[in-house]
Amino acid sequence: MTRLLHRSTKATLPVAVSGHGVYLTDAEGRDYIDGSGGAAVSCLGHGHAGVRAAIHAQVDALAYAHTSFFTTEAAETLGERLSALAPPKLDYLYLVSGGSEAVEAALKMARQYHVERGEPQRRHIIARRQSYHGNTIGALAAGGNEWRRAQFRPILPETHHVSPCYAYRDQMPGETEADYAARLANELDAKIRELGEDAVMAFVCEPVVGATLGAVPPVEGYLRAIREVCDRYGVLLICDEVMCGMGRTGSLFAVEQEGVVPDIITIAKGLGAGYQAIGAVLLSEEIYRAFADGSGAFQHGHTYLGHPVAAAAANAVLDEITRPEMMQRVRDMGRLLQEGLEERLGQSPHVGDIRGRGLFRGIELVEDRDTKAPFDPARRLHAKVKAAAMDHGLLCYPMPGTIDGQRGDHILLAPPFIISPEEIHQIVDRVARAIDVATAE
Repeated sequence: MTRLLHRSTKATLPVAVSGHGVYLTDAEGRDYIDGSGGAAVSCLGHGHAGVRAAIHAQVDALAYAHTSFFTTEAAETLGERLSALAPPKLDYLYLVSGGSEAVEAALKMARQYHVERGEPQRRHIIARRQSYHGNTIGALAAGGNEWRRAQFRPILPETHHVSPCYAYRDQMPGETEADYAARLANELDAKIRELGEDAVMAFVCEPVVGATLGAVPPVEGYLRAIREVCDRYGVLLICDEVMCGMGRTGSLFAVEQEGVVPDIITIAKGLGAGYQAIGAVLLSEEIYRAFADGSGAFQHGHTYLGHPVAAAAANAVLDEITRPEMMQRVRDMGRLLQEGLEERLGQSPHVGDIRGRGLFRGIELVEDRDTKAPFDPARRLHAKVKAAAMDHGLLCYPMPGTIDGQRGDHILLAPPFIISPEEIHQIVDRVARAIDVATAE
């Protein structure tokens, strides 16, 4: 019996009692490889001594101070470090407690920026279908995850959506990557003109799409083309790196690999590595100056923002993920994971695509490999894969609705950066066995 309202009222969950390295252990003594890092969170695995020590030391010194009265050394240090590591011109930081909060803050930031500059008519947000930006009302409205949005649609703020960059299904035969990128950029351009050339405040996108599509990277040149469209109309570009950032794709910020500097980046998940709840919004000098030279404040705030214990944990996480060898390790282990999946599943009749960057990989499942036809949603294949994987001692992140919110299934893999080659091979073996079990039912 439980008095908690869990994610599902029908599920009976095992009780997690300990974690070490890439493993979690339940109350029955069973070990699971954390092949998805929870939800791409646990980038350093479980029980990391350095992060634990940093949290302990901060709690001993100061557990909490409200940001309307004080700043703290831990928070100030984190701001200095992240602004120095960020892409050029993203010189300021706003700390929050998680990814949805980061996106909410970013949207409000974009709106206030335009108001401060004397353009209060800019109110429209454009994002992409099959995206996910969080579960609070504003973030859910910006996202394009249809099954999450459906029952809340009447209370969601007005937002607008264009096509995702989803080459496996949407790039046309004979269409080059450059042509595909240009087509998508033209679609955004047309949507801005439809809404009003001076009425759009921001375009929001995940550089590598996470939960809703399953580790889908953009084609070459896509984000550069999007940046040009945004610049043409004075629209802010917000890159949501809550899931794909903080080293997950093999560079500290995923957007680094695209040769583009957005106006705002949101981060969370890997920033705290699961040890504390923390997120952040990185904003440009131009946006900061609009606030500083205008009203003098960003009209927003939460009780736990800038929490010193969370900031101390994030600083310790940064110590690890910014080590010179760490991003190379993510890239190397990511290649090993991709190669292993391709070798084991590349000819499977029920695997349509294996994709991703770094230790952020997706497997799209299909009923027919040649036609790319998805399984009947009524089969709930994603749920069967998750259950079978847990039976084999693997935690992965399967999701439904890959194609349009209803049809399609994929599996997301995002193991800790500390994973070994042998543990990579175990993930490949266990996810392959789970797929075989689930598709045979």
